[in-house]
Formats: sequence, structure tokens, C-alpha cells
Amino acid sequence: MKFAITNPGAFSTLSVHLEQGESIKAESGAMIAMSETLDVDSKMEKGLLGGLSRKLLTGESLFFQTITASRGPGEVMLASAYPGEIQVLELDGSEEYLLQKDGFLAAEHSVDVATKAQNLTKGLFSGEGFFVMRISGRGKLAISTYGGIQKLSLAPGETRIIDNSHMVAWSANANYKIEKASKGWISSFTSGEGLVCRFRGPGDVYIQTRNSPGFGSWIRQFIPTR
Repeated sequence: MKFAITNPGAFSTLSVHLEQGESIKAESGAMIAMSETLDVDSKMEKGLLGGLSRKLLTGESLFFQTITASRGPGEVMLASAYPGEIQVLELDGSEEYLLQKDGFLAAEHSVDVATKAQNLTKGLFSGEGFFVMRISGRGKLAISTYGGIQKLSLAPGETRIIDNSHMVAWSANANYKIEKASKGWISSFTSGEGLVCRFRGPGDVYIQTRNSPGFGSWIRQFIPTR
């Protein structure tokens, strides 16, 4: 199975070549085009309870698309619903990732997608909610971002402060805590940053160069009001 990023940039697409008998799972509605040798179906990951927990707890769709090369090899083109880049991660079974709710685009069938509860502080203030997606297993994982994507590799003990609206995916073993952006509460919020996440390595963190809440606030100023 081959994953390739096409149309790189703000409107990236993911092209996946499947050999006969291979299948992938993808976010609902992500398919743009595919070969006639492929079949698309919908499936609740981990059954009804798994699908419901993904929908109710993380806000993701109840169903995944399952695309299978049933009648021979073929190719499918996928994209997320919003403009941004795509990154393909190779999972070897030794590391798990946590993913914000809009970060999942597609993965090989062997990659496991579940939900994970965050503690009270992270749930209330991280901007990601009380539940995030937990990705494990072996195979290729495609994540999507709003804007560009950048990988930060933290050495053991290294810390990095990240705006919570820019987090996309991070190693499950990379610890982080929520804190004020500056010394005082007033200056934290008047600076426009509010709360931030202080990550501590080792681990990798994937961030997006734009955030949808910020874009929403910017566009609202141009909407006429009565």
C-alpha cells in the first residue's frame, strides 16, 4: 500500500494506492475520487459503542469510510473538509499518538483508533475537550491540519510552549500541562493567548500554523449586523 501527498500546500490531497484485498479507513466524506475496482462502505470503528463514543466524546463522525480493493488494485484520492496540509506518519507499533478531533484523515486497516479521556484540567482548558483520539498499531496514518503542519521533536527534558489551538497530534508519552500564557491572568488574556500547553519531552508534537477559532473571530468582523 502506498500513500502519497498530491497538490501539496493549502489544498493538499492524499492519494492511496491499494493492492487487491487491501483496505483503508478514512474520515467520513473524505473521498474525492477512486478507481472502479474499489468499494466504499461505512463502518463503526470498534462496533456500536466505539462509534458512539467517538461521536459523543470527541465530536468526530459516527462512521468511518472503509475503502477496499475488492476487484483488483486501485487508487483513491482523499481530502479533509477544510484547507490545510497533510502529513503521513509511519507507526511501527512502539509508539502511540493522541490526536485532536479534526486531525484524523485516513489510516491503514491495521491502525487502531480509539478514544482517550483527559484529566479535568486538560479537558476544561486545553481546547480539545475531555476526550481525544488515541492512535496505535502498525501502518500508515494520515493527519490533516488547518494551515501548514510542522513537527517539533522534543529531546528528553526539553520543554516547548504551544498555543492549545495549534495542537494537532502528539506522542502519548510527551507530558504536557495547561498554564497561563504570562505571569498574570489579565495579561494572559489581554495578550490574546490566554492558556497555553507546556510540553515536556521526549516526544513529537505536530502543530498547525493556523487555528480555526482565530480565523472565525477574524471573519466575523466582516459579517454585517442589523
